[in-house]
Amino acid sequence: MTHVSRMPGHLIRRLHQISTHVFMTRTREAGFDLTPVQFAALDAIRESPGIDQAGLADAVAKDRATIGAVADRLEQKGLLSRKINAQDKRARILALTDEGEALVAALKPLVEELQTDILPGLDETEYQLFVELAAKAARTAGSVG
Repeated sequence: MTHVSRMPGHLIRRLHQISTHVFMTRTREAGFDLTPVQFAALDAIRESPGIDQAGLADAVAKDRATIGAVADRLEQKGLLSRKINAQDKRARILALTDEGEALVAALKPLVEELQTDILPGLDETEYQLFVELAAKAARTAGSVG
């Protein structure tokens, strides 16, 4: 039997811990107060103007309840606005505020820079291979069920 430290589930969980720690440490050191999920949400809204909460949930692979709470928090921080969709009164269209736009623009280079710190010990080829394999596994898992 494979030792737990060599099991994909354990390794994925451990890398998630490392990723979150690196993100939170580096962004706080730079003076930002945002979680990885909040950043992902803001970035997705920036990349998809007019997105609604259901679309945002799909874009960042979170359930709708979680995204609702994330949107609440970002709205409280003054980083996004929500408007009722004229075509579907139940849906909320999300948009970055000027402050949200500025925050994403300021934070994105730092987030891109810290990506390699999440996978220490990998050279550039290994890093790219890891990203390709992880993306393939995530795509495939997303199409199952």
